[in-house]
Amino acid sequence: METTLPGPVVSNRLSVTHAARKAIGVFDRQRGALMPWSAVSFGAGVGWYFTLTWEPVSHQLWMLGFVALMLLCASMLKPIQPVRILVISLVLIISGFCAGALRTAHVAAPVLEYRTYGAVWGRVVHIDRSASDKPRLMLDQVHMAGVAPEKTPRRVRISLHGDLSVITPRPGDHVMMTAHVSPPPGPAEPGGFDFQRHAWFKGLGGVGYSRLPVLRYAAPDTSAWLLRLARLRTRLAEAIRQRVGGAEGPFAAAILTGDRSAIPRDALEDLRASNLAHLLAISGLHMGLLTGVVFGAIRYGLALIPALALRWPIKKIAAICALICGFAYLGISGANVATQRAFIMVSVMLLAICLDKRALTLRAVALAALIVLLVRPESIYGPGFQMSFAATTALVAGFRAWRDLGLAIWMPKFLSPVVGVAMSSLIAGLATAPFAAAHFNMFAQYGLLANLLSVPVMGLAVMPGAVLAGLLSPIGLEAPGVWVMTQGLAWILAVAHWVAELDGSVTWLASPGTRALPVVAISGLFLCLWQGWFRLAALLPLAGAFVLWNSSPRPDLLLSDTGGLLGVMTVEGRALNKEKGDGFAASLWLENDGDIALQVDAAERADFNRNRVIAELGANLVLYDRRRDWTDVDLAQACVDFDFVLAVRAETVLGCPGITAPELKRLGSIALSTKEGGLEVVTANGLRGARPWVPGAKNQ
Repeated sequence: METTLPGPVVSNRLSVTHAARKAIGVFDRQRGALMPWSAVSFGAGVGWYFTLTWEPVSHQLWMLGFVALMLLCASMLKPIQPVRILVISLVLIISGFCAGALRTAHVAAPVLEYRTYGAVWGRVVHIDRSASDKPRLMLDQVHMAGVAPEKTPRRVRISLHGDLSVITPRPGDHVMMTAHVSPPPGPAEPGGFDFQRHAWFKGLGGVGYSRLPVLRYAAPDTSAWLLRLARLRTRLAEAIRQRVGGAEGPFAAAILTGDRSAIPRDALEDLRASNLAHLLAISGLHMGLLTGVVFGAIRYGLALIPALALRWPIKKIAAICALICGFAYLGISGANVATQRAFIMVSVMLLAICLDKRALTLRAVALAALIVLLVRPESIYGPGFQMSFAATTALVAGFRAWRDLGLAIWMPKFLSPVVGVAMSSLIAGLATAPFAAAHFNMFAQYGLLANLLSVPVMGLAVMPGAVLAGLLSPIGLEAPGVWVMTQGLAWILAVAHWVAELDGSVTWLASPGTRALPVVAISGLFLCLWQGWFRLAALLPLAGAFVLWNSSPRPDLLLSDTGGLLGVMTVEGRALNKEKGDGFAASLWLENDGDIALQVDAAERADFNRNRVIAELGANLVLYDRRRDWTDVDLAQACVDFDFVLAVRAETVLGCPGITAPELKRLGSIALSTKEGGLEVVTANGLRGARPWVPGAKNQ
């Protein structure tokens, strides 16, 4: 009979105790820096909800809520620090999951079930421009000929391709037109941008176009204050364009009112190629510059009056005045999601000043992120949310590290502003580059140079000039402010054009796989939020994410959800079966390939027949055929001759691997890729699953 000595047991117990103490010590070193992780946990819950392929029902949400409540009660029993942190993180993850589900149910509205053509009338609530540079109206209070009221979408969006000389629509106008209206389209390819989900959260149940004049059938509705504000914004944008003039006029209207409808196409392309397009979106930069100028001007102005400076908290007064100006700017600029996010962040920082707290901290950024995700959980997938919070988090963490390392004390004071601008542009550029590349498939090689030459001008000339012009315009003395603003905008446009013309100014990149960007985000967050040198360990998965990015192959064959467009990858790039039609899907495919070719050029890469294509995918032979008159004999013969059959108009079920019309309508766009075992078939709706925004989801 063997005996066991107590020594090893004691040793094991000691080692376990030592490991536990060591783990507690690691978390103790994070004390005071854990609050930002609350936004990460909440966002993880939101992301968890949106990655589901099924929609949770009410009793499941109640069960999750009960679990969260029990976990919250358990955290109040004061367990050891690591356990308590884990429990609270789980509560936040569940809360984010439930917030996404509740938001989805809250915005539910009818979605058009089929394509219609006929009279459409409603109230204009928003005006912008489409990708083809056509005016576009967002209508509510919609009525559609031939559509039952209970099935009529809450909102529709109509692009105007006809004569606009009859009327110029404005927010609040009641208009009518004859238009083609369809349900919102699905992803152009599996895993691509989900416009149906985007439309669901906007309450948009139909999109279309009209080639006939628009008529006004009733007096404008100005009863709602939001519509009055929108009409004021439209008049203000027109006045700014007329007062400033030239190419600078539309630019000024864009940064002050958010109205980008009149910006020339060539100027817009220059701004994108030079990584200066972010100056058009009213976001953190604009809101920060405006409130910063107002805060500094009021604070230093009051400091010149000793009687006030010695008796009143002028710093807090300046913060409150800047907050009021920021709120006014929010309303005038249209209060879109990006501007709301920027205002929340600025408000948190200004209120921190009023409460004698540090204004710019990771806690403030995390609080702003929590508020945005709580109100609009769907924004987590938007490039605006990802890029703005990536830039802000990286800037705060970067400058804190700069301060902690004591590098600033070795620098001459006259170099501080230059180094500060350079660091800001470099850090923000590096933080946002992966997200910009993933969403827009382009990387501006000289973006840092363009931002170094332009962002200081925006802060030192454009925004101060705009504030000065706004203050003096009531008495007709706005000319000096307008001149300063105009010169600054002219400089920025000149820099954008010069940088865009440089050789190799833009590198086009293929879209990453579904895993690369989340790994980049998590690694970046760990690098910014974790305390101590162990944060550098995040560089390893970050490097791995970029390797994964480059190794993500594009599909060998893509088929649109309409069945009309086919794209086959060749040595020269993706070859398309037609030179026009299904242009939106074609442009997205080429962009996601990192290909700058036009659809007409891609159609010349192979001698494809528009209606019948035989594609060789490795050892597999694929048939694409658009005939309507398929017979059972034809289908049977196709199954013998080919490994995969895309009979996109056949109504008969195939007896071999392939897709026919009913399946294409149910599954959405199709991607085929060669694998060792044959062909891998991925469908858009197969990836999305049964979600409320997926048509016919209950039948998946």
